[in-house]
Parts: sequence; C-alpha cells; structure tokens
Amino acid sequence: MQTLILFAHTFWQDSKANKALLESLKDSQDIKVHNLSTTYKHSSEIALDSELTLLEKAQNIIFQFPLFWYSTPGMLKDWQDIVLTPIFYKESKMLQGKTFGLVITAGGTESSYDGHHGATIKELLLPLYHSFTHLGLKTKEPFCIFDVDYTENKSDVTKLPFEEYKRYLLT
Repeated sequence: MQTLILFAHTFWQDSKANKALLESLKDSQDIKVHNLSTTYKHSSEIALDSELTLLEKAQNIIFQFPLFWYSTPGMLKDWQDIVLTPIFYKESKMLQGKTFGLVITAGGTESSYDGHHGATIKELLLPLYHSFTHLGLKTKEPFCIFDVDYTENKSDVTKLPFEEYKRYLLT
C-alpha cells in the first residue's frame, strides 16, 4: 500500500459524489480506502492498534471528506483524537517523512471559500495541516472539488474529476 485514504462522511448512506470517487479506485493496487463510516458504528469502537498498523504501512496519508460546517465529520475528528494523540504523547516518529493531503468535497462554489465569508479554504483546513506537520509529515496542497450538489439529481456524478483525483492520490 502506498496511499491510505481515511474517509468519513456523516451522511454516508446519502453520499453520491464521494461514493463515486471511492468506487473509481476499486481496482487500484496502490490505494487503500479505509472508510471509517462503514468500519465503525461509533467512534468508541475505533481500534487504535489496527489504525496504527494502517498508518505504518502507508507512505501517503489522505483525509477525504465532505466539508460540513467548515470542518471534518465528527468520526474523523474522533479518529484524530484517538489515534494521533498517543502518537504525539509518545513522541513517536512513526509518521515522519510520510506525506499528508486532503481531498475535500464542498457544496459551495470555489468563490464561497475565497475569504469573503471570513476564511479561505486553506485557512479552514489549517488545523489539519498543522497537526500532521507537527507529527513530522510533509504536506501537499488540498484537492478540493467545489459545487458538489448531488441532491435530487441536480448534478451528474460522471462529471467528477476522476483522473485528477487519482493523480493527486498517487503523487
């Protein structure tokens, strides 16, 4: 495994865009999708040792999630608290030299995140990047897919940027 995608979605059962993106990876040998929304019913079930093993095997660690209320889904935040906290307090070097990135889907247009509402998309994501750089990872720019409104068939998931998405995950 080269790339580990840690994915969470508060409303996974209703997902269209993220389901289509993840489905596009099903034949990839170099990408492991770890869907926290289907692996764990409750965050109290997060298995620390299993999660640490996945992180050790990965060279690239990607958080993928839909942006709701300018933040991550609760399950992903709980994962950070449960998995990253022991790494930090043990002063573990297990993540040093690996690469961290973000794949974000957002319902708003790109211009909705240009700062005129108080923060740019990069400013909103800064705590995630800071957490991983503090643990010794290199980071890459976020891959954001804006204007993702797939309710009531308003958009066609076949128009998602699948090739760019795969390139981002593997570089």
